[in-house]
Amino acid sequence: MGLAEHHYTAELRWTGNQGSGTSGYRTYSRDHEVEVQGAGVLLGTADPTFHGSRDRWNPEQLLLAALAQCHMLSYLHVAVRAGVVVTGYRDTATGTLRLHADGSGEFTGVVLHPQVELEDPAQSSLADRLHAEANSLCFIARSVNFPVQHEPSSSGPAIGEVSSH
Repeated sequence: MGLAEHHYTAELRWTGNQGSGTSGYRTYSRDHEVEVQGAGVLLGTADPTFHGSRDRWNPEQLLLAALAQCHMLSYLHVAVRAGVVVTGYRDTATGTLRLHADGSGEFTGVVLHPQVELEDPAQSSLADRLHAEANSLCFIARSVNFPVQHEPSSSGPAIGEVSSH
Protein backbone atom coordinates (compact mmCIF):
# COMPACT_ATOMS: atom_id res chain seq x y z
CA MET A 1 0.00 0.00 0.00
CA GLY A 2 1.39 3.40 -0.98
CA LEU A 3 1.76 6.32 1.35
CA ALA A 4 -1.21 8.67 1.51
CA GLU A 5 -0.91 12.37 2.21
CA HIS A 6 -3.52 14.57 3.82
CA HIS A 7 -3.28 18.33 3.70
CA TYR A 8 -4.64 20.71 6.31
CA THR A 9 -5.30 24.44 6.31
CA ALA A 10 -5.81 26.79 9.22
CA GLU A 11 -6.14 30.55 8.85
CA LEU A 12 -4.70 32.85 11.48
CA ARG A 13 -5.60 36.54 11.93
CA TRP A 14 -3.88 38.81 14.44
CA THR A 15 -6.54 40.96 16.12
CA GLY A 16 -4.27 42.68 18.64
CA ASN A 17 -3.38 45.97 16.95
CA GLN A 18 -4.44 48.53 19.54
CA GLY A 19 -3.79 51.49 17.27
CA SER A 20 -0.01 51.69 17.09
CA GLY A 21 0.87 48.20 15.88
CA THR A 22 4.05 46.77 17.33
CA SER A 23 5.60 50.14 18.17
CA GLY A 24 6.43 48.81 21.64
CA TYR A 25 6.45 45.47 23.40
CA ARG A 26 3.48 46.39 25.59
CA THR A 27 1.54 48.41 22.99
CA TYR A 28 -0.12 45.47 21.29
CA SER A 29 -2.27 42.55 22.31
CA ARG A 30 -1.27 38.98 21.55
CA ASP A 31 -4.90 38.16 20.70
CA HIS A 32 -5.61 36.38 17.44
CA GLU A 33 -8.15 34.11 15.81
CA VAL A 34 -7.56 30.74 14.24
CA GLU A 35 -10.18 29.49 11.83
CA VAL A 36 -10.64 26.15 10.17
CA GLN A 37 -13.35 25.99 7.55
CA GLY A 38 -16.42 24.33 8.99
CA ALA A 39 -15.10 24.23 12.57
CA GLY A 40 -15.52 27.87 13.54
CA VAL A 41 -13.15 30.31 15.17
CA LEU A 42 -10.76 29.53 18.00
CA LEU A 43 -9.75 32.55 20.08
CA GLY A 44 -6.01 32.55 20.73
CA THR A 45 -3.42 34.56 22.60
CA ALA A 46 -0.05 34.10 24.28
CA ASP A 47 0.47 32.45 27.65
CA PRO A 48 -0.17 35.04 30.40
CA THR A 49 3.56 34.90 31.20
CA PHE A 50 4.12 36.38 27.73
CA HIS A 51 1.46 39.11 28.02
CA GLY A 52 -1.50 37.02 26.89
CA SER A 53 -4.87 36.67 28.53
CA ARG A 54 -6.26 33.71 30.48
CA ASP A 55 -9.59 33.60 28.63
CA ARG A 56 -8.16 32.42 25.29
CA TRP A 57 -6.20 29.39 24.14
CA ASN A 58 -2.42 29.71 23.87
CA PRO A 59 -0.16 27.63 21.60
CA GLU A 60 1.23 25.63 24.51
CA GLN A 61 -2.26 24.57 25.59
CA LEU A 62 -3.17 23.72 22.02
CA LEU A 63 -0.12 21.48 21.71
CA LEU A 64 -1.15 19.62 24.87
CA ALA A 65 -4.72 19.37 23.60
CA ALA A 66 -3.53 18.05 20.22
CA LEU A 67 -1.41 15.37 21.87
CA ALA A 68 -4.24 14.32 24.20
CA GLN A 69 -6.83 14.29 21.39
CA CYS A 70 -4.63 12.33 19.01
CA HIS A 71 -3.76 9.79 21.69
CA MET A 72 -7.41 9.32 22.64
CA LEU A 73 -8.48 8.81 19.03
CA SER A 74 -5.63 6.34 18.43
CA TYR A 75 -6.47 4.58 21.69
CA LEU A 76 -10.14 4.17 20.81
CA HIS A 77 -9.03 2.67 17.48
CA VAL A 78 -6.69 0.11 19.07
CA ALA A 79 -9.29 -0.70 21.75
CA VAL A 80 -11.78 -1.71 19.05
CA ARG A 81 -9.16 -3.89 17.36
CA ALA A 82 -8.32 -5.56 20.70
CA GLY A 83 -11.95 -6.14 21.65
CA VAL A 84 -11.80 -3.74 24.61
CA VAL A 85 -15.06 -1.81 25.06
CA VAL A 86 -14.34 1.71 26.31
CA THR A 87 -17.33 3.46 27.88
CA GLY A 88 -15.63 6.66 29.05
CA TYR A 89 -12.33 8.50 28.60
CA ARG A 90 -10.77 11.53 30.28
CA ASP A 91 -7.24 12.87 30.20
CA THR A 92 -5.23 15.55 31.93
CA ALA A 93 -2.18 16.43 29.85
CA THR A 94 0.78 18.15 31.52
CA GLY A 95 3.85 19.53 29.81
CA THR A 96 7.13 21.20 30.67
CA LEU A 97 8.45 24.16 28.67
CA ARG A 98 12.08 25.13 29.22
CA LEU A 99 12.98 28.77 28.52
CA HIS A 100 16.44 30.05 27.63
CA ALA A 101 18.08 33.40 28.36
CA ASP A 102 17.72 34.48 24.71
CA GLY A 103 13.92 34.09 24.87
CA SER A 104 13.78 30.81 22.97
CA GLY A 105 12.52 27.61 24.48
CA GLU A 106 11.15 24.16 23.86
CA PHE A 107 8.96 21.54 25.40
CA THR A 108 11.06 18.92 27.17
CA GLY A 109 8.25 16.44 27.70
CA VAL A 110 4.55 15.83 28.03
CA VAL A 111 2.77 13.34 30.26
CA LEU A 112 -0.74 12.18 29.46
CA HIS A 113 -2.88 10.83 32.30
CA PRO A 114 -5.69 8.99 30.51
CA GLN A 115 -8.45 7.62 32.72
CA VAL A 116 -10.36 4.96 30.82
CA GLU A 117 -13.69 3.46 31.84
CA LEU A 118 -14.24 -0.07 30.60
CA GLU A 119 -17.31 -2.18 30.14
CA ASP A 120 -15.32 -5.13 31.54
CA PRO A 121 -12.95 -4.19 34.40
CA ALA A 122 -11.21 -7.58 33.99
CA GLN A 123 -9.62 -6.12 30.82
CA SER A 124 -7.90 -3.36 32.81
CA SER A 125 -4.37 -4.72 32.33
CA LEU A 126 -4.85 -5.14 28.57
CA ALA A 127 -6.47 -1.71 28.35
CA ASP A 128 -3.47 -0.09 30.05
CA ARG A 129 -1.04 -1.86 27.69
CA LEU A 130 -2.88 -0.55 24.63
CA HIS A 131 -1.60 2.97 25.36
CA ALA A 132 1.84 2.06 23.99
CA GLU A 133 0.32 0.94 20.68
CA ALA A 134 -1.86 4.06 20.55
CA ASN A 135 1.23 6.21 21.09
CA SER A 136 3.02 4.51 18.20
CA LEU A 137 0.08 5.34 15.91
CA CYS A 138 -0.55 8.92 17.06
CA PHE A 139 0.41 11.34 14.28
CA ILE A 140 1.05 14.23 16.64
CA ALA A 141 3.18 12.27 19.14
CA ARG A 142 5.22 10.93 16.22
CA SER A 143 5.80 14.50 15.00
CA VAL A 144 7.21 16.10 18.15
CA ASN A 145 10.86 16.01 19.24
CA PHE A 146 10.27 15.35 22.94
CA PRO A 147 8.99 12.33 24.84
CA VAL A 148 5.27 11.82 25.34
CA GLN A 149 4.74 9.57 28.33
CA HIS A 150 1.57 7.92 29.60
CA GLU A 151 0.37 7.27 33.12
CA PRO A 152 -2.93 5.50 32.42
CA SER A 153 -5.55 4.16 34.75
CA SER A 154 -8.60 2.14 33.86
CA SER A 155 -11.66 1.03 35.73
CA GLY A 156 -15.10 -0.42 35.28
CA PRO A 157 -18.15 1.72 34.57
CA ALA A 158 -18.54 4.87 36.63
CA ILE A 159 -20.25 4.41 39.99
CA GLY A 160 -23.98 4.76 39.62
CA GLU A 161 -23.86 4.09 35.88
CA VAL A 162 -26.39 1.54 34.72
CA SER A 163 -25.52 -0.74 31.84
CA SER A 164 -27.89 -0.58 28.88
CA HIS A 165 -27.48 -4.34 28.21
